[in-house]
Amino acid sequence: MPLSKRLLAYGSVPVVAIVCFAVWYTSIGSKPGPEFVRLDGGEFLMGSQNFQAEETPVHPVNVRSFDITRTEITNDQFAKFVEETGYQTTAERGLSAEDFPGLPADLLEPGSMVFAQPKEAVSLNNPNAWWRYVKGASWQHPAGPGSSIAELGDHPVVHVSPEDAAEFAEWIGGRLPTEAEWEFAARGGIEGADYTWGDSYDPSNGWKANTWQGQFPSENLADDGHVGTAPVASYVANGYGLYDMAGNVWEHVADWWVPGHIPGDQIDPTGPEKAFAAQFGSASMGAMRLVKGGSWLCAPNFCLRYRPAARQPVEMSLGSNHVGFRVVRDVD
Repeated sequence: MPLSKRLLAYGSVPVVAIVCFAVWYTSIGSKPGPEFVRLDGGEFLMGSQNFQAEETPVHPVNVRSFDITRTEITNDQFAKFVEETGYQTTAERGLSAEDFPGLPADLLEPGSMVFAQPKEAVSLNNPNAWWRYVKGASWQHPAGPGSSIAELGDHPVVHVSPEDAAEFAEWIGGRLPTEAEWEFAARGGIEGADYTWGDSYDPSNGWKANTWQGQFPSENLADDGHVGTAPVASYVANGYGLYDMAGNVWEHVADWWVPGHIPGDQIDPTGPEKAFAAQFGSASMGAMRLVKGGSWLCAPNFCLRYRPAARQPVEMSLGSNHVGFRVVRDVD
């Protein structure tokens, strides 16, 4: 299968809710674990008519109460999980030729996708111009062999697959959020806004998220002070006290990907069935999962998905250095 097919996901209204929140803390061993925020749920209008077709139709959704981590899961938090369980991520294990018979041998070896900034302007229709499958890239070596997270303990963990994220979530007694839960949380109670902070984005009034400045992918001005990921909670929280619900890294959710929403009123939707989603994946890779929120690679001239309604597909087996996750817990 051509590498370009593995890059599909890597380019790049009103809300009615009364939400209270309180803070819960959890400790994992000697290091503090993720901090959870209680959201009391409610009804909101999910999706957007203003940007991408896959974000439509806008439809009413009601979600029950849940806890959600205040920030994305960090390298330090994931390291504790690995230390206590011995877990190996998908990127560290590699893939089985039996499970993925259509992939070239070199793409079965341990590794992950790493952004490679072109020196000159390139066509935005060719992700191969800025993505590389790097053998040995993993959460501990985010730029490939020789790189380290020694100074990145408070940055979001990356190069994690949906499977890796789900394993961590289960370890701390939680799970990945549904798309509906994630979008409800990202909106922060703001009615009818395109962004987590309001209707528009004018950086002259202050940076609101870790995104790309300049002409993507060859020009990175880094006006917001960050090249690559930023420490979690580097920007102002949304109305629910949640950080980085826009930008920094895309975040895994539990739903399977289809290019649009199922219309009609819904209560605690969990997304389409895997069998239905499989028709939108490649024959060799199958159904894809969903990520939300945009990342440090999202630019106004490309992607522009640092918004609550934005959504992208990701392959179950593949990580990258701009995708991470956060965790939710059910409320009794």
